[in-house]
Amino acid sequence: MCNALDSTPPIPVIAGAAVSHEDLVLEASDGNKLSAFEALPDGPAAVGIVVLPDVRGLYRFYEELALRFAERGYAAVAIDYYGRSDGLTKNRADDFPFFDHMGQTTVAGVQADVRAGVERLRGRGVAKVFTCGCCFGGTHAWLATAEGHGVAGAIGFHGGLQDRNGEPGPLSRAAEMTAPILALQGGADDHIPNEQNEEFDAALTAAGVEHEVVLEPGAPHSYFDRRREEFAEQSEDAWRRTLEFIAAHS
Repeated sequence: MCNALDSTPPIPVIAGAAVSHEDLVLEASDGNKLSAFEALPDGPAAVGIVVLPDVRGLYRFYEELALRFAERGYAAVAIDYYGRSDGLTKNRADDFPFFDHMGQTTVAGVQADVRAGVERLRGRGVAKVFTCGCCFGGTHAWLATAEGHGVAGAIGFHGGLQDRNGEPGPLSRAAEMTAPILALQGGADDHIPNEQNEEFDAALTAAGVEHEVVLEPGAPHSYFDRRREEFAEQSEDAWRRTLEFIAAHS
């Protein structure tokens, strides 16, 4: 299971940071309309982040994550996945059958939505775009580097690696990835065995893809959550690595 509806990112707020934000409706190349949330720093941003949620789709956690990026000078757009099956909705109720809706997604559909986010940021004058996501979003953040979007790098927190619904996942597509990869995996994740992380590391190495696969010690799935105080040290390390990765490839 991923973050709860009342979860927030375990990232310190920068008091007094000047940012603006708004709800958006984006349109993908196939005509799909999707909900999105944009957070902008005060002044031009040369670097932008497309934020990819977990299986729940767009809700508060990822809007807050976009705001934390904006406070640090990055433009950010968080997108929803379920425009095709649930319309222009976000912050859905706790009983929303997200697994049913996730099962209706395709890599092509999700990546069309990712591209809409990338193009939104480029329209803002952003020169370097990164993808960053958790769980299902981590998977698609990495896959975005194999989809021709021209992203500068991809960051995934506890992202799934295997094929899904007959479509190749990050393990199968490592050789197609064209941008640096940062994988911030839980060292004690029951959903993603360490053997898979090792396979991903080896596949990226064999493909010559610049990358780092980090196993946060003792951390379970969805460790990156302010409510999980016992994993604060791992979360702090993951966020530090995220900012360093973006700075190194901007």
